[in-house]
Amino acid sequence: MSDNLLELAGVHTHIGAYHILHGVDLAVPRGAVTLLLGRNGAGKTTTLRTIMGLWQASRGSIRFGGRDITRLATPEIARLNIAYVPENMGIFADLTVQENLLLAARGASSAAQMDGGRLAWIFGMFPAVEKFWNHPAGKLSGGQKQMVAVARAIVEPRDLLIVDEPSKGLAPAIVDNMIAAFGQLKKSGVTILLVEQNLHFARRLGDSVAVMDNGRVVHAGSMAQLAQDEALQQSLLGLAL
Repeated sequence: MSDNLLELAGVHTHIGAYHILHGVDLAVPRGAVTLLLGRNGAGKTTTLRTIMGLWQASRGSIRFGGRDITRLATPEIARLNIAYVPENMGIFADLTVQENLLLAARGASSAAQMDGGRLAWIFGMFPAVEKFWNHPAGKLSGGQKQMVAVARAIVEPRDLLIVDEPSKGLAPAIVDNMIAAFGQLKKSGVTILLVEQNLHFARRLGDSVAVMDNGRVVHAGSMAQLAQDEALQQSLLGLAL
């Protein structure tokens, strides 16, 4: 069995007349946190959406656990225990926090049928989810909504969690809470793929890193190695960690 849970090989994606991904090669090791970095417009979000089948790859292959998922529809991909938190979080503003999580709990038709042990574990990572359990999700702060979005993604056990910019716009204390939560998820065996612009976040959390530019992965390696090489950081990202 491959050490990589997710592998993209030569993936191209067209959106209308626009050719966005130009042969993406990406490996996401099992049980690790992989950071996808790059300047704005490099193709990071398109890569995530292509993995999830929201946009179809026009060429290349996407394999998950050794299975080719390139042509699967998004619901089929989600049923493989892959969860995706988009940049806009996808919160249902008029529903309560409880109702948002219940929507993702496959075997439950009421909150009473949800896995109490798993909810307690989630509440331990994200106390705001428990505090605002019966509040409309749309009334929460940006950081609290992000907690709800991640909590909803993991209300069922997942093999792979994909999150687009989890620290965007969050206060430093909330970012630290997110880092701790993703660390717990990793310890539980979840493989994590993150797109991130906050390089402090990336350095503290990442095991491996892939840097994108112009629709391609132009560097892949360990996060620790990139964090120690300021010349490489300047070359790839135009700034230092």
